[in-house]
Amino acid sequence: MAKGGRLPYPATAVDVVVEVAGGIVLIRRGNPPFQGQWALPGGFQEAGDSLEKTARKEMQEELNLEIYELTPMAIYSDPDRDPRGHVNSMGYYARAKGQPKAGDDAAHAEVFPVNALPSPLAFDHDRRVEEYRQCRNL
Repeated sequence: MAKGGRLPYPATAVDVVVEVAGGIVLIRRGNPPFQGQWALPGGFQEAGDSLEKTARKEMQEELNLEIYELTPMAIYSDPDRDPRGHVNSMGYYARAKGQPKAGDDAAHAEVFPVNALPSPLAFDHDRRVEEYRQCRNL
């Protein structure tokens, strides 16, 4: 990272709307930015990993969930969507079995009914959830 915690060039990340029995999973962020706020799980792509591998790996690390279905939803490239710098993000929705258990940089993980989510969510994740609802006809 560059001075001031800003990324020196556009980074690539994934954000995932994860369906489990009872709703979708949100994490309470353990680190800045938006520390303590609810967000979709996700993370930065590492060199050598595909976006799909990144999504599956992040869900395992942050939620201890194994994804059995992963569907691309949208690409987000607004350079101002993340206070750390320009982050291009691939949005997915996924299905998983089991109950999430917070890990990695997630302070807490919880399942919420899709129509009873806390608001506002961190970053632009409210928009992501709305697009998920449209994709899934909810």
